[in-house]
Amino acid sequence: MSPFEYLLLTLPLLILSLTVHEFGHAWVALKQGDDTAYRLGRVTLNPAAHIDPIGTLLMPIMAALTGAPLLGWAKPVPVTTRKFRDFRRGDLLTSAAGIAGNLILVLVFAVVGEALAFALRSGFEIGRSLQIALQMCRLGGELNVALALFNLLPIPPLDGSRIVVHYLSARAAEAYREFSRYGMMILWGLVIFGALGFIWPLAQGANDAVVAVVDLPFGLL
Repeated sequence: MSPFEYLLLTLPLLILSLTVHEFGHAWVALKQGDDTAYRLGRVTLNPAAHIDPIGTLLMPIMAALTGAPLLGWAKPVPVTTRKFRDFRRGDLLTSAAGIAGNLILVLVFAVVGEALAFALRSGFEIGRSLQIALQMCRLGGELNVALALFNLLPIPPLDGSRIVVHYLSARAAEAYREFSRYGMMILWGLVIFGALGFIWPLAQGANDAVVAVVDLPFGLL
């Protein structure tokens, strides 16, 4: 697969995945009492509301065309935690919602992909376009597992950092918040020096496991 073909397959998947991730944050925040994202038009599955020109378009395009690891992000959803009816519950649920959205997509891609694979095994002529869709389902599943794993890292400003802080002692939480100011520097350092290279192979293995489980009912047909 050429870099250009890879880009054509992965960029729509990345935009969809980042959109669902940010929508999850915005929707759960609204349900927990914070209407900040809602008033800014972020409780939507319209990608235009979430796209960051650099993080969602430029960086992924450069990565795909140069063979670098796929890297991208969307506009962060603004959250006003003091509006939550229950601060701890609201912050935990809102922080985890984006990851949950990606995991739901993993399952959706697995089900659709295995349905297409079953059609192929059964001798149905699904056409070239649906064969490409099957390939995109595999890539989409792996991408969303990778996004979930990446965002679980306890490095600010990733979602994992907002989750872990609630399970620290008061003193440790204060020290962790001080550490947060260096989060982006540490994160970019890990990316540049390839320290996060373990995520994609792990994502591929995890997605293969999900696909294998989803395929079990199809194997009985």
